[in-house]
Amino acid sequence: MGTIKVKDGTEIFYKDWGTGQPLFFHHGWPLSADDWDSQMMFFLHHGYRVIAHDRRGHGRSTQTANGHDMDTYAADVAELVEFLDLKDSIHIGHSTGGGEVTRFVAKHGKGRVAKAVLISAIPPLFMKTEKNPDGVPKEVVDGLRDGTAYHRAQFYQDITIPFYGFNRPGANVSEGIRQNWWRQEMMGAATAHYDCIKVLSETEFYDDLAAIDVPVLVMHGEDDQICPFPTTGARSWKLLKHGSLKSYPGLPHGMPATHADIINADLLKFIQS
Repeated sequence: MGTIKVKDGTEIFYKDWGTGQPLFFHHGWPLSADDWDSQMMFFLHHGYRVIAHDRRGHGRSTQTANGHDMDTYAADVAELVEFLDLKDSIHIGHSTGGGEVTRFVAKHGKGRVAKAVLISAIPPLFMKTEKNPDGVPKEVVDGLRDGTAYHRAQFYQDITIPFYGFNRPGANVSEGIRQNWWRQEMMGAATAHYDCIKVLSETEFYDDLAAIDVPVLVMHGEDDQICPFPTTGARSWKLLKHGSLKSYPGLPHGMPATHADIINADLLKFIQS
C-alpha cells in the first residue's frame, strides 16, 4: 500500500498486492479500494497482481475540493498506472468506477490495457435527458445530493438496502456488508461525494465507448435498483467495438459483494479467455 502525489498535489492512496498480470480495480461512489477486497483476495490467490486506489476525495486519498470531473479522475489513474509501469493490464470498474474505466481506457489506455470490465456501471449516461429519455430522473439524483450534503450518516445507511437488493423478498441481508459500505463512505469527504454525484449522473460516455479498441465485458444485474439495467449496461455493450454482455437475473447493483463467488468466477473466465 502507498500513495502517489499527482500533478495538482493531490495524494492518491492505492493498494498493490502480488505479481503477475496486473488487474486494476476502480470503485464506485462513494466507496474506496476496500470495496474490492473479495475480488483482490480471489485474484491474488490465482496468481495476479491486484491494484486498487481511493479516488480523490474518497477513502484515504486527499480530501480535496478540486478536480471532481471524469477527465481528472481518469488522469489520476493514468498517473498511477505510469508510476507503477503497468502493462497488459485489465481494468475493472464498478458503478462510477465503470465510468472511470471507460474514460481512462478511451483516453489513456493505448499500449497499456489488454481488456476492460464494466460492472453495474453508469455508462453511457445515467441521468434522464433529451438524449437519454429513459435515464434516472433528476429528482432521484437531487435526492442523492440532499442526502449526501445534509444527513449523510443516516442516508448512507438507508441506501445500502436498495444498493444490495436487501429490500427484495427472501433477500439474505448481511449487516457486515451494510456496515462495511457505511464505514467506507464516512472515510471520504462529504464535499467530494457531493460533487461526484454530478460527475456520475451527467457525464456522457458515448464517444468513449465507441473509441475503445480492446475487448470489454459488461456485467450487469437485471434487478439493479441504482443503475437500471435497460438504460445503462444493456446499452453500453452495443456501443463497444469488441463488447460482450453478461446479465444476471435478480442480482443487485452491489453484486460483487453479495454474489462474489459468481462474479469472481465469470471475471476469471473473461480474463483467461
